Amino acid sequence: MSAARLQVLGELRVGRVVRVRLLIQHAMDTGYLQNMSGQNIARNIIKKITCQADQFEIFRVDPSSGIAANPYFEFSWLAFPAKTIKTLWVDDLGIEGELITPIEILPKS
Repeated sequence: MSAARLQVLGELRVGRVVRVRLLIQHAMDTGYLQNMSGQNIARNIIKKITCQADQFEIFRVDPSSGIAANPYFEFSWLAFPAKTIKTLWVDDLGIEGELITPIEILPKS
């Protein structure tokens, strides 16, 4: 199971653009490396990541084997009224991860 962290930078206010940082702990094995016995380590990378503010998708990426271990992403988001940011991901082995981050968005000023 992978762990993840999500951080929102900037004032969370309706109509403001904020930066969102996402870090997922995952080995991101490309399938090209070998273990100490000379056997190939099977490919296992995260193949899909999505972030949703309540039910609306605000970020999506389909990483490739070119992404390093523990992938880090940063994106901008135009804030609208929402209570959570839900991050979902799945890797090549079908293992799914989920992070639900509660947020408090201030009214428009």
